[in-house]
Amino acid sequence: MGRLSHFEITADDPDRAAEFYRKAFGWELKDWGGPFKYILATTGPKDQAGIDGAIMPRHDTKQAVINTISVDSWEAGARAVSEAGGNVLTEKNAIPGLGYTAYCRDTEGNVFGIFQADETAALAAAPAGAVQEKPTPS
Repeated sequence: MGRLSHFEITADDPDRAAEFYRKAFGWELKDWGGPFKYILATTGPKDQAGIDGAIMPRHDTKQAVINTISVDSWEAGARAVSEAGGNVLTEKNAIPGLGYTAYCRDTEGNVFGIFQADETAALAAAPAGAVQEKPTPS
């Protein structure tokens, strides 16, 4: 069963949005230190129910919040999305030391992510055989 494991809030100004969530809800926010803007959000103590996420620049999906679902295997998750009538929008992307991810679209047009945890993930991701649809530029 795929469990919701992460969220992304998209923003025109990620720093301004991060300051809002810091002031309004006391979230801890820090830049992940990678090659693009991605501010990690810790929403509460690990021993309380809830999930953590990130704030990132708004992109061509125009979707305000993107939820990510954990899968045991990236390939099996991508196949399940396609077989259920959805589309895999991006190639298999590595998050070094964490795992592999991709954006998908459900039958209602909602964008969501899939994520396979894998501490050995490196920048060179596996072939993208499951890619069904490329994102459309705005």
